[in-house]
Amino acid sequence: MSIGNYENLTQLGKKVLSAVNPNDAILEVVENPYKDKQYVARFSTSEFTSLCPITSQPDFATIIIDYIPKNKLVESKSLKLFLQSFRNHGDFHEACTIYIADRIIEISSPQWLRICAYWAPRGGIPIDVFYQTSSPPEGVFIEDSKIRIKSF
Repeated sequence: MSIGNYENLTQLGKKVLSAVNPNDAILEVVENPYKDKQYVARFSTSEFTSLCPITSQPDFATIIIDYIPKNKLVESKSLKLFLQSFRNHGDFHEACTIYIADRIIEISSPQWLRICAYWAPRGGIPIDVFYQTSSPPEGVFIEDSKIRIKSF
């Protein structure tokens, strides 16, 4: 099934540099072809970086975003570029995590969203940040969000 018209997308299929600041990053959406179904879409990255607002030292996180779409789907390339825009952005872990959730909610108006940010320890203390919009709807399968460590 085709998702529909892609003419409004400005980044997909083109060479695009990520924004220098998350406020300037463009998040895009496409129509959800399965509006009549409840399902979870998951984005995850183990390469998220931002800067400490005090020391300007890099902070690293694995971020997992689960959402149940309504009418719009988050376009993945624009999300990738949005997440990359934090690379030189200084803010606390909590602020970065909640800002990502707020922007996704703003552009896609999902039925439900959860974000889990597992930040690498600094000074021996990890600061993991979790946010969700509400209790998940009944009857929808939502995979565990724990980080999986692969064994070789």
